[in-house]
Amino acid sequence: MQLILIFGITIAIGAVMFALQNNVPVTVNFALWRFDSSLAMVLLLALGLGVIIAALLSSPTMLRKQWTASRLRRQVAGLEEDKAALAQRVKQLELEIARISPTPVAKPEEPKPYVGLKTLLTGGSSGKPEGE
Repeated sequence: MQLILIFGITIAIGAVMFALQNNVPVTVNFALWRFDSSLAMVLLLALGLGVIIAALLSSPTMLRKQWTASRLRRQVAGLEEDKAALAQRVKQLELEIARISPTPVAKPEEPKPYVGLKTLLTGGSSGKPEGE
């Protein structure tokens, strides 16, 4: 927040310096419209109008992205709820199988742990010398 305030003050100081150095009166003619003001005021008005036009042109895209992000967040939340419900159902079914089945159901084999290349090349099962 303080960084934004410092940035804003710096921009304001720059704008004041610009206005003091460019105080030559100019006349702007556009069709039937005529405007007399200082050069700094005309340039700052042109800059302001450019910012407003750019904001108006980019706002539909920003709104569309926000709506898409919101829709995707809702979809992810729904999928997480479905996943939790399915995990609960799996637990219930496993308990029911264990209750009904006289023999325990074998669980799938756990994957073997990772063995590094050095261990494979040296033929050792661990980093310790044999005999320990």
